Amino acid sequence: MQNDGLAPRPAPRPANDAPESGFTLRQYLICLTGVVWREGLRFLHQRERFVSALVRPLVWLFIFAAGFRQVLGVSIIPPYETYILYEVYIAPGLMAMIQLFNGMQSSLSMVYDREMGNMRTLLVSPFPRWFLLGAKLMAGVAVSILQVYAFLLIAYFWEIEPPTKWGYLTVLPALALAGLMLGALGMLLSSLIKQLENFAGVMNFVIFPMFFASSALYPLWRVKESSPWLYYVCEANPFTHAVELIRFAFYQQVAWTSLAALLGYTSVFLIGALIAYDPARGMLMRKGG
Repeated sequence: MQNDGLAPRPAPRPANDAPESGFTLRQYLICLTGVVWREGLRFLHQRERFVSALVRPLVWLFIFAAGFRQVLGVSIIPPYETYILYEVYIAPGLMAMIQLFNGMQSSLSMVYDREMGNMRTLLVSPFPRWFLLGAKLMAGVAVSILQVYAFLLIAYFWEIEPPTKWGYLTVLPALALAGLMLGALGMLLSSLIKQLENFAGVMNFVIFPMFFASSALYPLWRVKESSPWLYYVCEANPFTHAVELIRFAFYQQVAWTSLAALLGYTSVFLIGALIAYDPARGMLMRKGG
């Protein structure tokens, strides 16, 4: 074999692939900490975001609930064992509403980062793309959970609390799963929004139908009495299952149907978001669209 004295050139490695040796667990944790810390700093610097996240559900709780307390009575339905006040019933829906708006807010920030170039800086990292997007998703979920517990702290002084203090702990996994599902939905939507100005349309056509066509404000049996077809729409709504999972977990119970539905919706939304942000697929889809 002829040798020209030159060492063979190694094959070039794609920019987004990890080194052949891979990353250590410590390196993954450092990257995750950095993404979460960045999202936390952004949240702290945007104080109006925290205030608006609390004002919105509190307005519904203290004004809407007071006005409709006598009109929308709630019978004894699981997980409740006695008659309850209307504001007690809508509290889990308002907790989920905080996470819904936070998921959409996170999608807005991703659209902004993409226009400003910050998202490109993140995605050219040698870490796997799925890990980077997952880290950003978990950071958003952590922020939404903090907002929910701040809401529960205020609601406690209006006697809205679980039967035992353990409810504050058992609701945490439900909040995490609901936040993951809604955050993955927001991430998927952010891949479809090409301009920041189009976000208002998403607010009108996604957030409000999901919120009102759910069990957040009224039991589904009342919806079924007035409109059977709307009842099935509410049953298929992923936000309904997020509300019910939180509602049952707040009372130290498990809504198995809602749990299975949320796991399915989370998987679909997350896989769709990962495909949409894949440069070999998602970019082509956006160009073709």
